[in-house]
Amino acid sequence: MKTLHTALTLILALALLLTGAAVAESAADEGYTLDRVVVLSRHNIRSPLSGSGSLLGDITPHEWFEWTSNPSELSLRGAMLETLMGQYFRLWLEDEGLFPENYQPAEGAVRFYANAKQRTLATARYFSAGLLPVAEVPIESHVEYDTMDPTFEPSLNFVTEEYAEAAVEQIAEKGGVAGLDGIRAGLQDAIALLMDVADMADSEAYQAGTYGDLLEDGTTIKLEAGKEPSMSSPIKTATSVADALTFQFYEMADDRAAAFGHELTIEDWRKLHTIVDTYTGMLFETPLLCVNVANPLLKEIRSELTAEGRQFSFLCGHDSNVASVLAALGVEEYLLPDTVEQHTPIGVKLTFSRWLDGNGEARWTVELVYQDTDQLRGLTPLSLDAPPVRYPLHFEGVEEDADGMIADADLLALLDGAIGAYDALVEAYGAEALEDAA
Repeated sequence: MKTLHTALTLILALALLLTGAAVAESAADEGYTLDRVVVLSRHNIRSPLSGSGSLLGDITPHEWFEWTSNPSELSLRGAMLETLMGQYFRLWLEDEGLFPENYQPAEGAVRFYANAKQRTLATARYFSAGLLPVAEVPIESHVEYDTMDPTFEPSLNFVTEEYAEAAVEQIAEKGGVAGLDGIRAGLQDAIALLMDVADMADSEAYQAGTYGDLLEDGTTIKLEAGKEPSMSSPIKTATSVADALTFQFYEMADDRAAAFGHELTIEDWRKLHTIVDTYTGMLFETPLLCVNVANPLLKEIRSELTAEGRQFSFLCGHDSNVASVLAALGVEEYLLPDTVEQHTPIGVKLTFSRWLDGNGEARWTVELVYQDTDQLRGLTPLSLDAPPVRYPLHFEGVEEDADGMIADADLLALLDGAIGAYDALVEAYGAEALEDAA
C-alpha cells in the first residue's frame, strides 16, 4: 500500500510539473507572443543569526554550519543560485523573443526594485547579472540601506481594537474549537521532531526554561499599526530553528550532518517546515491580515503590470511578501512538488507573464518558478532542457481559457479587488475611530 501511495504521489507531482510546462509551451504553440514579465521574488539563501547568545546558538548544544556571510545576509550559495536563476530567465526570454541576445535595454524597459536589506538588494543584483550580463542594471532602493521599505515591509497599515479582535479570531479559527491552542496542537509532532533533531533537551538554555516549553506554552498575537503582525509562542521559536535547519540542509552536502547527526527523510524535512508555513499562514495569509500588509506591494505590482514601455520588472522582497500577496489575490490551495518548502520556497519567483495573440489581445499566465531541492543543494546549472520548477497558479473565481490563461481585464480586476479590499476593511472596522484619534 505504501508503495502504491508513493507511486501515485510521484505521478501527481509529474502531472503538475507537466501542466506547468504546458502552460508556457501552449502559449507559444497557439500563436501567442510574450510581451511582458513581472516578477515578485523572495530573496535567496541567507545566513541566520546563530552566534553565541542568540536563540539558535543557545537552544541546541550543536554547532551550526559555518555560514558564509554575516547574519541575515545573502550567502555565497544564495548568490550563485540566484545568478543561475537569472541565466535561466535570460534563456527563456531570448527563446520567446522578448529579449535579443546580449540585451542592453533602453531606459525604462527593465526595472529592478528591492527592499533595502542586503539579502534582497544582493538577490536582485545577482539575478540581474545572470539575466543581463552585459548591461548596467540599476537596483532601485527607496529608503536608507538596511531599513525596511514600506512597499516591502509586511506591516499593518491600519489597526483598531475592533479590527485586531476580529483578526485574532480569524487566526484562531484555523485551530478549530480549540482556537490558538488547536493550531499548536496540530504542530505537536513537527515540534517534537524539531526538538529531537536539535537535541534541545541537552541545551542548558532550554533546560533552564529560557525559551519556555515548546510543547505546552500558549500563543499570544500582537497587532499594532505600523508594525508587522507578531506572536509570542512556541510556534515562533520553533519557526526560527526550523528555518535555520532548512537553510543548513541546503548548504551542506552531508544529509546527516545537516540534521545534527540524525537520519531524516525528505518527508521529515517537509514536516519540520510545516512549522514555518503555519507561522506564515497565521500572520500573513489570514484574510483580514493579508489585504492589510500586502496593500502597498499589490499597488506596486498593479502599476508594473501596465507600466508603459516596460518589458521586465523584478521586485525583490521576502517570503511574507509572496505569501500575503497570493493570499490577498485569493490563490487556490497548493502544495509545491520537489521542494522542502511547499508554499514560498527560498528564491521563489511569483511570475506574471503577458502574452499577445495575433489580434493584439492580452492574456496572462501566473506561476511560481523555483529551484527544486536537488538543484538548490547541487548548484545545478539551469537551461531550457533542465529548467527550474514552473508551477501554474489558479485564483478563486477567476476564469481561465483552454490554455490556462487569464484575460487581461480579469487579472487587473483581481488586483483591483485585492487593493480595494483594504479600503473596505478600513470602512468596516473603524475608519471613524481613526479619524477621532487623529
